[in-house]
Amino acid sequence: MSEHQNLEWKETWRDEYLKWICAFANAEGGLLVIGKNDAGDVIGITNAAKLLEDLPNKIRDILGLILPVNLREENGKALIEIQVPAALYPVSYKGEYHVRTGSTKQELKNAALDQFLLRKQGRHWDGVPVPNVALADLNAASLNKFCKKALRSGRLSSEFISEPDAVLIEKLKLTEGAYLKRAALLLFHSEPTHFVTGAFVKIGFFRSPSDLVYHDQVMGDLFTQVHQTLELLQTKYLKAAISYEGIQRIEQFPVPDAALREALLNALVHRDYAVPAPAQIRVYDDHLSIWNPAHLPQGWTVDKLRGEHASIPFNPDIANTFFRAGEIEAWGRGVHRIFQACRDAGTPEPQLRYETNELWLDFPFAQSYLQALSANPTATTDTETSVKTSVKTSVKTSVKTPEALLALLKESPTMSLAEAANIIGKSVRAVEMASAKLVKAGKLKHIGPQKGGYWEISE
Repeated sequence: MSEHQNLEWKETWRDEYLKWICAFANAEGGLLVIGKNDAGDVIGITNAAKLLEDLPNKIRDILGLILPVNLREENGKALIEIQVPAALYPVSYKGEYHVRTGSTKQELKNAALDQFLLRKQGRHWDGVPVPNVALADLNAASLNKFCKKALRSGRLSSEFISEPDAVLIEKLKLTEGAYLKRAALLLFHSEPTHFVTGAFVKIGFFRSPSDLVYHDQVMGDLFTQVHQTLELLQTKYLKAAISYEGIQRIEQFPVPDAALREALLNALVHRDYAVPAPAQIRVYDDHLSIWNPAHLPQGWTVDKLRGEHASIPFNPDIANTFFRAGEIEAWGRGVHRIFQACRDAGTPEPQLRYETNELWLDFPFAQSYLQALSANPTATTDTETSVKTSVKTSVKTSVKTPEALLALLKESPTMSLAEAANIIGKSVRAVEMASAKLVKAGKLKHIGPQKGGYWEISE
């Protein structure tokens, strides 16, 4: 037998080992044995009587726990065993919070501590109420789009969806008393970064880890982030290898749409928003990586995540709303669906890594795809010009600048007005006037900061 999640050996007693008792209490409980070395060999103790008298008092006074401290004998030598049950409330050691992870003890700080304290209170991060935000601050258009998705999915009835917004939000469990929850702001506020620093997506195209060629930031509510990020990846960042079967044109993308969509949903719905960093997507010539801060359920490994498992969403209120919209399932099959989509498309399986509360999903590109690109480079979609080329084509027949601008921004919502003016062939001033006219008419709206935001088209 060796040390594990619920077992720790110590040769002699030191008062600092109260931290280990604290860590067991804050995790699944465990057994602390005094009188064995790291190999599990019995060393024995000579001060057993004193420890039997002192330890219960120290544990009570410093940790606030009443625990049995028992004398045992093994191979004729005395041992002390301290059985620690899992505590129902957070236990601190002189203001520090420790937790048992595997066979190690860790001190919780910052976001990890916040998450631990919430969990011990039976709460979750996205369920915390937010003061000074009203229902009127939410984006009515985002709520309307959700209702349409939910109706199509069949996961909400027409009677449910026809309720006033206040009733709808309450029935989605996005309120606590008179307050909106954090989940409501992420799901339906047009600028959730006002409340949650890292609530956006960064995308970059890299020639090497240190050579960033170009990048975008996708802002807005979570449903908008999913839609806009997928659109940017498929039109600007990923090249399509073009081939023909007879007269039929075949476009081969390096990552199947279904896998990319599921991976993005996983990164945004289940990420740890307490970490002030955005979800990040790095695109290279030969692979794509998605990163997000994450916490696996206690005791879970990557193998467990890849295998069959129950659904234990990190953000249950966000996950429930995405489920009602028909965007995700509620069976814990998201990772399985990513791998299955890659197998069905004949592309390499992604690599899933979990490192210190960070989740990485790497999609290597197939050699056949890379060879097709190198063999016929003129028949590929260039990642840096594909958006502008497709947009130019779509606006050639537009006579009026406002119409051309709408068509352009619908294809590329993160484009600046200066870039749009260059493509349309009008002055920047003319395009600015056209955009002002469209905004006034309610047909166009800019979401997020001037640099890094995006345009929203009202149909």
